[in-house]
Amino acid sequence: MSKLLEFRKAERELREQLARLESLKHDSELKREMEFEEQLKALMQEYGFKLQQVVDILDPPPVHIPQLEIGRRGRKLQIWTNPVTGEVLHTKSGNNKQLKAWKAEYGEDFVATWLQKD
Repeated sequence: MSKLLEFRKAERELREQLARLESLKHDSELKREMEFEEQLKALMQEYGFKLQQVVDILDPPPVHIPQLEIGRRGRKLQIWTNPVTGEVLHTKSGNNKQLKAWKAEYGEDFVATWLQKD
């Protein structure tokens, strides 16, 4: 690109930017924001606050609250006492090998009476 074309392009972009700047100067919303900024800076200086302090007051950082782990409830310990042999079995599951053997040998209804109540 020639220097003349580059110069004219930059000149045109500058005119567009100046026109945009002029339109922004007359924008009422921009004037309100600038007035707000000036008043906010004056208040910050009056009370001795920094910008980050004001931001923290208006929008505090989130507080991390640890989540409780909610999982399966633990099983209660069951104590079975075999009155025939005197054996004591501590288990949290009905799927215990020894308990299954007792139920097969003595019958489920009879073994069900061996569970110790709290």
